[in-house]
Amino acid sequence: MISIITNPIIISVVLLCVLCLCRINVLLALIISSVVGGLASGENLSSVMNIFISGMGANAETALSYILLGAFAASMTHTGLAPILAKKISNVIHSKKYVLIFILAGIAILSQNLIPVHIAFIPILIPPLLSVMNKLQIDRRSVACALAFGLKAPYIVIPAGFGLIFQGLIADNIIQNGMVIAKNDIWKSTWVLGLGMFIGFLVSVFITYAKPRQYLDLEVKTNDENDDLSLNKNHYITLAAAVLTLVVQLWTKSLPLGALVGLAVIFGFKAINHRKMDKLINEGVGLMGYVAFVMLVAAGFAAVMKSSGGIDSLINFITPYMMSSKIIASVLMLVVGLFITMGIGTSFGTIPILAVLYVPVCIKLGFSIPSTIIIIAAAAALGDAGSPASDTTLGPTAGLDADGQHNHIWDTCVPTFLHYNIPLILFALLGVFIFG
Repeated sequence: MISIITNPIIISVVLLCVLCLCRINVLLALIISSVVGGLASGENLSSVMNIFISGMGANAETALSYILLGAFAASMTHTGLAPILAKKISNVIHSKKYVLIFILAGIAILSQNLIPVHIAFIPILIPPLLSVMNKLQIDRRSVACALAFGLKAPYIVIPAGFGLIFQGLIADNIIQNGMVIAKNDIWKSTWVLGLGMFIGFLVSVFITYAKPRQYLDLEVKTNDENDDLSLNKNHYITLAAAVLTLVVQLWTKSLPLGALVGLAVIFGFKAINHRKMDKLINEGVGLMGYVAFVMLVAAGFAAVMKSSGGIDSLINFITPYMMSSKIIASVLMLVVGLFITMGIGTSFGTIPILAVLYVPVCIKLGFSIPSTIIIIAAAAALGDAGSPASDTTLGPTAGLDADGQHNHIWDTCVPTFLHYNIPLILFALLGVFIFG
C-alpha cells in the first residue's frame, strides 16, 4: 500500500487536481505537479526540467493545429459566416433552451467528424450566444457538458475525422501488442461507450442543470454588427475551404496541413484580403494560443510521468489483483487509465501507453476482441472529460467564460468529469459483461 501512495503518478495527478480545485492556474498547476512527481521518482530538479522541456515537443503538431485552426475560425468571423450562423441559431430557438443546447452539441459533433475545426469554433460561435443563454437562464454547466459530449463521444463511436484517427490508433496499438483485429471492429464495440456518454449528457441537461441560473448580462465584444443573414461569395468560399480542410486532413492524416490548405483557399480566392493575414494569424493565436500552450505543457508533464517509472509500478501493483476475474481486472485497468489520462490530458496520447500494458493482460485472461477494444478505448478516454489540461474542457471554457462568469474547474471540469467518466466506467463494465 505504501508503494501506491508514494507512486509518482498518483502524487502528481492528485496534486494537479487539488491545485486546480483551489483555482491555481492550469499551466502553473501542471508545471508544479510535474516537478513534484519527478522529484518523488528520485530524479533531481535539473533532470526533471530537462525531461519536461524536451517532452513538450510531443504535442508540437497539436499546438500548431490549434493555432492554424484558430486562424481558420477567425476567418469565419471576418467573412461574417460565424456571426450569421449565431444569429440564425438565435432566430431558430426563440425561447426553447433545450433546442439551443442540442444544436450546440450537434455543431460540436460536426467539428470532430465533418468539418474538423475541433474546438476552434467555440470561442467564435459561443460568445455571441451568451446574451441569449442569459435571457433563457440556461445553466452554462449544461452547455459545457453538451459541448464536451459533442467533442468527445463522436471520436469514440464515429469512424470519420478525429474518430478515424482515434480508432485507427486503438487498432494499430492492439495489433502491435499481439491481438489480431480490424479497424472496422472498433466502432462496432465502442458504441456501448457512446451510449453511456449520451445518457450522461441527457442527465446533465434535463436533471442536474435543468434549473434556471441567472447571469449578469455583460457586454461581450463580437464582430456581428451586420444584420444581413444572406450568404455571399466569400461565405461560400469559406465553406468550400472547410470542406477542403477535411479532405486534406483525411487524405494526409495531418490536421495542420489541412488547416493550412483551408487558409490558402480563403486568401487565394480573396474571401479575405491578404493584407489582413497578419491580423488573422494574431487572432488565431489569441483564440487558441492558451489552449495550445497548455497542451505543450501537458506533453511535458506526460514525459516526466513516463520517465518516472510510475506507470510500470502502478501496473505491477494491480496485476496480482487482476487475475481473479475479468470484472475486477476491468475495474482496475479503468481506474489506472483514469489517473493516467487525467494527468496527460489527452486520450489519443494515452492509447500507446495503455495498449502495451493492457493487451497482454486481456489476452491472458481470455478477454474477447470487443471487450479488449472497450477496455482500451474507455481507459484512454476516461479523464479526458474533466481533466484541467484537456481540450475537451479547455474548449468550452474558452467560449463560455467570454464575459468572466464561467469557472474552468468548477463549471466545466467537475460537471464533465461526473457526467461522462462515471457512465464510461459503468458502460465499459457492461460491455465486458456482454461480450465476455
